[in-house]
Amino acid sequence: MQRSVKILGVTILALLIITICIWHAVIREDRAGKLTVSFLDIGQGDSIFIDAPSGRQVLIDGGKNRSVLRELSKVMPWYDRTIDVVIGTHPDQDHIGGLPDVLTRYKVSLVVESSVKDEGGTDAAALESAAAKEAGEGARRLIAERGQVIELGAGTYLEILFPDRDVPSIETNTGSVVARLVYGGTSLMLTGDSPQSIEKYLVKLDADALTSDVLKAGHHGSRTSSSELFVGFVSPEYAIYSRGCDNSYGHPHDKVVELFKKFEILTLDTCTDGTITFVSDGRNVERRD
Repeated sequence: MQRSVKILGVTILALLIITICIWHAVIREDRAGKLTVSFLDIGQGDSIFIDAPSGRQVLIDGGKNRSVLRELSKVMPWYDRTIDVVIGTHPDQDHIGGLPDVLTRYKVSLVVESSVKDEGGTDAAALESAAAKEAGEGARRLIAERGQVIELGAGTYLEILFPDRDVPSIETNTGSVVARLVYGGTSLMLTGDSPQSIEKYLVKLDADALTSDVLKAGHHGSRTSSSELFVGFVSPEYAIYSRGCDNSYGHPHDKVVELFKKFEILTLDTCTDGTITFVSDGRNVERRD
C-alpha cells in the first residue's frame, strides 16, 4: 500500500513538473507582437540575435569562438535547437569564428553570406564546411546582394543594402553585409565592419531611407566607420558598440565617441553593459533592462 502511494505521489509530482515546463514554454513563446533584438556580449566581435514577433529567429555573426553558444542559451529557450536564418557578414574571425559551432548545434534553414572571400582563412574554411554540411541536411544557402528582402513574418523583414554586386576580391570589411531590420515603423541599422566609403555610398543610394532607431556602430566603433554623413542620415536614438573590453584596437575611437555625443545619440557598449536587448512593438523601440 505504501509503495502504491509513493508511486502515485511520484507520478503526480512528475506530471506537475511537466505541466509547469509546458506552461513556461508557452508563456515564453508568446511574443505578444514584440520584436526582440539582442547584441550579444561575446567579447571583441559581433553577434546579433533577432527574435521576430512571428517566432522566426535570425543570428547575424557569431563572434570569434564558442562563446556565442553560451550567450545564445541566455536568449533562447533551453529546448529550442533551431534558428531560421544565420548570416555571416564577412569572413573575419571576430564575426564568423563561432558560426561553425552554431551550425553544428542548431538546425538552420537558411545560411546567408557575403560573396567576399578570405581564401587563406581557416575560419572561412570551417564555416564553408559547416554550411555545406547544413545544406546537405536541407538548409538553403544564399549570397547576400542588395535588393534582397528576408521576410520574417508579422510585418518584420531584413532588407539587404550592400553588397550591391558580386565582390569576391575586395577587402573583407568593405564587403560586409549591411542590413536594415524593419518592424512596422521601427528599424535597426546593422552594418558589420562596413567602412566609411561604403557608408557614404549608401547615403548616395538611399539618403533618407536610412533612418533607423538603432545603429550598430560599424567596425566596433573604429574610426574607419561611422562617418558624420552616414550617422546624420541614419539619425539613430541609440548606437551600439559591440566590442571586448581588452581589445588592442582602441575601440571605440575617441572621434567616434565624440561624433555620437555631438549628435546627442545615446551609446551602449557590450563591454560595460553586457548583452544589450531592444524590444519593438512596431511603433517604439525601447531598451530592455
